[in-house]
Amino acid sequence: MHMKMEIEERQTQPEPCLKWRYIFSILGSMGMAIIYGLKVNLSVAMVAMVNHTAVAALSAVDDAGQGHHGPPQDDNMTESVEPLLDGPFLWSTKEQGAILSAYFLGYFITQIPGGRMAELYSGKYVFLVAVLMNTVGTLLSPVLAFLDYRALIAIRVFEGLGGGFTFPAMNVMIAAWSPPAERSTIASIAFSGASLGTVLSMMSSGIINSLCGWEFVFYIQGGLSLVWCVLWVICVTDTPASHHFASEAEKNYIASSQPKSSSKAGEKLSVPWMKIFTSVPFMTLAVSHFCNNFGWYMLLVELPLFARSGLGVDMTINTIMSSVPFFANWIFSVVYSKSLDTARAKGLISTTTARKISVLIASLVPAVCLLAICLVGKNVVVVVILTILAVMFYGSMFSGVFSNQSDLAPNFAGTLMAVTNMLATIPGFLVPFLVGVLTDGTDGLGPWHTVFYMTIGILGFEALIFTIFGKGEMQSWNDGK
Repeated sequence: MHMKMEIEERQTQPEPCLKWRYIFSILGSMGMAIIYGLKVNLSVAMVAMVNHTAVAALSAVDDAGQGHHGPPQDDNMTESVEPLLDGPFLWSTKEQGAILSAYFLGYFITQIPGGRMAELYSGKYVFLVAVLMNTVGTLLSPVLAFLDYRALIAIRVFEGLGGGFTFPAMNVMIAAWSPPAERSTIASIAFSGASLGTVLSMMSSGIINSLCGWEFVFYIQGGLSLVWCVLWVICVTDTPASHHFASEAEKNYIASSQPKSSSKAGEKLSVPWMKIFTSVPFMTLAVSHFCNNFGWYMLLVELPLFARSGLGVDMTINTIMSSVPFFANWIFSVVYSKSLDTARAKGLISTTTARKISVLIASLVPAVCLLAICLVGKNVVVVVILTILAVMFYGSMFSGVFSNQSDLAPNFAGTLMAVTNMLATIPGFLVPFLVGVLTDGTDGLGPWHTVFYMTIGILGFEALIFTIFGKGEMQSWNDGK
């Protein structure tokens, strides 16, 4: 009896103002921002790297499409190209596409290995390795670009291999560090760094390129990433119990709030693959994550393209559509997740209800916005506002399909995230392909509306199946049995 009272007293100790679980989530958010920033900076730098005028001239002359893969070597060609002040590389459009898409090859294949390594060994160091791989690849990119375009492709695949570790490893860390009552907030802070990093990198890459040259896009961003690595090593541990700076009150609070498991502490559990793939709540989550990312890639990649080609907006409007929505997404995701956790803490809603609300907001609001975009025609101001609203409300996805893995099985948070995120990577290839097929050789808004109606249907399907089959309770197979 005395021991029980002592345990309860430890669990209710007041925590200090500085909570290290939030320091972890902020550093995790910065790490996600670095990963995604270093992924997209090449797309901005490439505008200055490629000699577009020479490539266009060579395409017209060389029907066979045999491009040159480095600075112009022929004296006559050099004389004709230098005054144009283009970049040094004669990469064809296909070669540029191969370079930009190489990252996703690596990213796709390391999801599950990354999740298992994080669960079995260390989420902290798997995530650190992911950032280091991207940092090293970024710092080497200018040298390898001058060596050969295939060398740049190879290093981009290497970066992608590291990038594939990020979401699974971070989810393992979130499962260890977040009390269930605060999981939405901590997950949203950490994962939303991906959106913020994307837009900050694209904006800063353009500025660095203008002021210093394209090489310094890689050198400056890669160099600054090393500072984060030092902070991550010093300030973060795999579990609260092993943290040197966290208070005993915080450690006890997190430990006491975690769901009880029949497995022994430190036990290496085998993944119950059969039970995972026959689990209705998990398969619902996997399909929902796929649908969620289909809509996300549509908003992220294709909506700005629609604004340029379908509406013919100028560069200022296009910049607004490519940046402001993601700042709004980041702010909304943090505010929304905190409100959601407050409601859960007060017993107003259950975890299952919280996840369903989050998925409904992240699917139905963007779907309604896309429908409205189809109805307003070429009203640019309204389209911009609807785009900002659609991307902003997508911020609830971090409290939905990105948090549910840790609800279902915290012991396999990395593996579950790896499986769902690997499936959700497919729309990254699928969406541009479908848009290309449906809009190729056709003008006007009609083909784009077809694309949007299809996306509305997919988002509606996500909302329907998760509302019916989604769960927020821990599953029996969490113990690996």
